Amino acid sequence: MNRGQLSTIVLRRRFFILGFSGAVIAATGLLALIAKPNYQSSMEMLVSYNLDEASNIQTNGENFPVIDYTAQKTLMLSSQLLQKAVDLLRPTYPQITLEDIKGEKLNVSQSKLQSGGSSQVFTISFKDHDPVKAKRVLQALQKVYQDYDIEQRRQRLNQGLDYVNNRLPKVQNQIKTAEEQLTQFRQKHHLLDPQIQSQILLESLAKIQSQQQTNYTELQQVQAQYNNVKQELVSPAENLPVSYLLSQSSRYQTLLSEIHKTELALAQEQLRYKDDYPTVKNLKQQRQVQLDLLQAEVGSKTISNVNTAAENQINQLQTTSMKLIADNRHLADSEAQIRSELNTYPSLIAEYNRLLSAVAERRQAFQQLLQMQQSVGMKIAEGGFDWQVLDAPNLGIYLSNSRLFLLLGGAIFSPILGTAVAITWELFHGAIFCAQDFPKLTQLRLLGSVPKFYQQPSKGVPLFPFFRSRFSSLPVHKTLDMVYQNIQILKYPCPLKSLMLTSALPGEGKTTIALGLGASAARMHQRVLVIDANLRHPSLHQVLGLSNDWGLSLLLLDEDNNQIHNYIHPIHPAIDILTAGPTAEDVVSLLSSPRFQEVLELCKQTYDLILVDTPGILNQVDGRIIASYCDGIVMVGGIGKISPDNLIQAKEILHQLNLVGIIANGVTNSPVFAKISGNWEFCP
Repeated sequence: MNRGQLSTIVLRRRFFILGFSGAVIAATGLLALIAKPNYQSSMEMLVSYNLDEASNIQTNGENFPVIDYTAQKTLMLSSQLLQKAVDLLRPTYPQITLEDIKGEKLNVSQSKLQSGGSSQVFTISFKDHDPVKAKRVLQALQKVYQDYDIEQRRQRLNQGLDYVNNRLPKVQNQIKTAEEQLTQFRQKHHLLDPQIQSQILLESLAKIQSQQQTNYTELQQVQAQYNNVKQELVSPAENLPVSYLLSQSSRYQTLLSEIHKTELALAQEQLRYKDDYPTVKNLKQQRQVQLDLLQAEVGSKTISNVNTAAENQINQLQTTSMKLIADNRHLADSEAQIRSELNTYPSLIAEYNRLLSAVAERRQAFQQLLQMQQSVGMKIAEGGFDWQVLDAPNLGIYLSNSRLFLLLGGAIFSPILGTAVAITWELFHGAIFCAQDFPKLTQLRLLGSVPKFYQQPSKGVPLFPFFRSRFSSLPVHKTLDMVYQNIQILKYPCPLKSLMLTSALPGEGKTTIALGLGASAARMHQRVLVIDANLRHPSLHQVLGLSNDWGLSLLLLDEDNNQIHNYIHPIHPAIDILTAGPTAEDVVSLLSSPRFQEVLELCKQTYDLILVDTPGILNQVDGRIIASYCDGIVMVGGIGKISPDNLIQAKEILHQLNLVGIIANGVTNSPVFAKISGNWEFCP
């Protein structure tokens, strides 16, 4: 919205703004008369927090504790403490209530932090019309705050001692339970310390693994000696010719290779299993069969020449090998058993450590409680928040008198407020204030915009000051001539003989527009008849100062067509008027009779243009009946008088008839800011 639009609205609503401003000034003047001076009393209170108690709270960049004092401020203004102050003041001021000291009168503000941020200074002030009362209220608050501080210290001390005394028996029972659980654990698993026992088992496991490695080395050496002796037994050195023959036999060499493989497999299996194991037995039987075949190949001579000492050595080596295999098997069993026990020790160690830690924690808690019991009184009494009065309440200091402020404020802001209310009402008012809004809302052709004709009645005869001509009793304006020409152009080459003028609501200027169009048609050498068809609330005869003793209502009852001229009022050689006449009992029946159409047809034979002034479409059914008899219908929309909803509703009623267009009536020469199709637009 620009400056021109604002000035237009202010000019239009100037009387409303003046009246509203006067009311506001009168109200502020009345308030100024009854206003009383204000006095303010204040005191300062130091709220500090014990640093030992605050050691675990958040710190700022300078390692100072950051303490939120908002809760303390809220506590000072709480209804619980303020009510205690009211009770103290009740003997002096019997009518005082909590609402009298709570609210804007009482103010608590924080000053800057003191020493390291552990203290805060609060300024408490109270305003009242009585300076003595303001001081007494703060004195009552001072006593309430000090009593509250003492009570809080006492409660902290009692709560601390009660906590220690109640906690000691519980901790003792917890120590006893933890020690019993540790004893049961040791008895159940036959252990004093599972961690030490696990170290012993690990050392035993290392010794077994070392012994297994030694036995495996000795077994390899015995096996090698056994193979050498066995080779000597099969091939004695003293029988070289036979040995030579055997070396040339492929069967003998094959049997030797198979025996060697069998003995290696047997040695490996004997390391894993006992002699009665099926695999070991099968390998022994296989070796014996292979030896028998080898002996058969060598012959009895070769076997008989075997050295008896070699056989003894073989037996001794076999015995040593069997002993080493048995030792390895025993060592493997011991290793498996130790590893199985070690698998259970991690959980045992964890459980043991948990029980041992529980006992230690309970004992430590017990020792701390014993120490706290000795010093809790002093520590708790010093802990928490402490309230101390730094500056006692003073007598109320005069602030100001609000009378001058009220008077100046009313004089300055009342016009502004009145203008704001007027602009708001103008912007959100439902009426249409722009002629361009009519075609946009109704999709009808705008036939013209007619200015508002200000009537100055004098003894029943109106005067229209705009462009007065020889038709001194009729409204004459160039815009009416343009409207008439637009209607004629729209219906060319078949001009309208009967034209109905209507509107959505009464009071939109249909009668004035009808007379103006009649004057324009007469100026263009047309013979015109203006009919007042508003039989319920006629106004045409009042505008022109004519008699209404006879008119349309009586003409519709008179079936003599030769007497029509008796009901006509000539006001100009080219303009005749047919007033409404006396009010009929049944207007709807009278207008819907064939007689009305017959009268119109008879008048068309005499006149070039018949203008029918009808009531509003939305209020009565009369206009809808008359619309079906006329050649054309023109709607009149009053600027600032009709809302968009009413306009659209009236157009929907008439849209199936011969609706020619719409005329905007009452347009001012100044610009208007109006709502068009849901948007505020500026229209000249």
